[in-house]
Amino acid sequence: MSQFTAFSSRPTAAAAPPSAPPQTVPIPASAPASLPEVEQAFADQPELKKRVYSAIGESPQHQPLFSSISSYILQLRQNPPPNTLATNGATASRTDEPATKKRKIEGGAEAAAGAGTTGAWTNSAAGADFTLPDVSFSIPQRKKLHLQLVAASGAGDSSGGGLRACSGGGANVEFGIGFRDVEQVFCLPIPEKAKRQWNFIIIPKGNDGLSTAPEGTAPPEQIVWTFQEPTKKELEGGAETGPEFMAERLNGFLTPFGKKVVFPTKEEFQSTIPQSHLKGEPGFHVKAFRGSKEGFLFLTSVGIVFGFKKPLVYFSFGSVESVSYTSVLQRTFNLNITINASGPEQKSQEIEFSMLDQADYTGIDQYIKHHGLNDASMAAQRKAQMYNVNGPEEGQSEDVAAAGDGETELEKAQRMLEDEEDEDEEDYDPGSEGESEGSGTSSDEDSDEDEEEGYEGDEGDEGNLVQDELGSEAEDVQLTDEE
Repeated sequence: MSQFTAFSSRPTAAAAPPSAPPQTVPIPASAPASLPEVEQAFADQPELKKRVYSAIGESPQHQPLFSSISSYILQLRQNPPPNTLATNGATASRTDEPATKKRKIEGGAEAAAGAGTTGAWTNSAAGADFTLPDVSFSIPQRKKLHLQLVAASGAGDSSGGGLRACSGGGANVEFGIGFRDVEQVFCLPIPEKAKRQWNFIIIPKGNDGLSTAPEGTAPPEQIVWTFQEPTKKELEGGAETGPEFMAERLNGFLTPFGKKVVFPTKEEFQSTIPQSHLKGEPGFHVKAFRGSKEGFLFLTSVGIVFGFKKPLVYFSFGSVESVSYTSVLQRTFNLNITINASGPEQKSQEIEFSMLDQADYTGIDQYIKHHGLNDASMAAQRKAQMYNVNGPEEGQSEDVAAAGDGETELEKAQRMLEDEEDEDEEDYDPGSEGESEGSGTSSDEDSDEDEEEGYEGDEGDEGNLVQDELGSEAEDVQLTDEE
């Protein structure tokens, strides 16, 4: 019987093994469903956050430790150590991403917005007045982030509020700019795209892509994000049809500072080259090269923008010293923009854009004339040979010469080429025939004939040079000497 009793007791022991109770008990009740500090600290790391909660569930006594760690991570994000990269949990744990993807702005959001920029908007704890999720940014970082607009916190907020790009559902400010630090905001159509797209571009004060910031200062970075035409499904879901709604939102924050979003218009400039990808729609860009970098020029009501590769270049009207044309060929020409010196010890610099299509010359020239961006240095600064196969009709050069200061650089190039062709055909000798064609009137020719015998060899050449430079004033002096 004892054997039977022992045998029969075995199933009873197996039915209730000692390990059964832990299998039926979930995470201890003492472990909270969520902790605010953990949620914020690990918002962009869901797997790591899950492990934290699992550890708290297994060892509830460690909950204060994990809460302290999470609070410390949040503190580092808000006040990172000086002169070091942000070492918060979000960046330290992104080991599976390329360095360019996990790049953090040195010094946190305030450094990203410029050394002199402060404001409540740099703190992710400050609520946003407007949020647009999953926005595609290309500058200064190429990634999808939440775009937020934050109003000034009060009268003491000198930044006037700001725009910021956030990750982790808004918990981490990646970069941004105070509205007071904005120089211009543009909304420009992206050329050569089958689907309509627009780039919003923020040009900060002190960072136009041309001037150098004073030593010891760090102006905010340029910001570029893309608005794409919504699909039919997105429209049915309530998406906006165009970028105007975003521009209106921005204008509400920019108006106190005298700024607004600038769109290109046909009144300023419209390309004559048809867009093959969007038939029937006007183009507002001119394809050009700056060195080997291909891009697009946009001629707007406040200045000229070249984009969309980093850094973008913005020529405000006040920064332009002169505009001229060079390397004028049958199909293309170059546009040279000289900008004023940005400092007392600096010199003016010239930026050349090449391979512009001749079809857009008229519109560009009208734009330059309209805004008074007159060239002032073709003959004195460049002395470069200029060509144009598309010459004017016969006799036009004389009309242009008579127009005097009304000539454009391209018209001057056309006239100079014709003059050189005439010289070659007639075996032209400046020493025997006086001034070149188009430089004076019939009285100039009479004066040349009267003085031809008095000037020979080098002296004759010198006399002609004087007349070339002084024109009728030189004639008055010579007539006085003869008297």
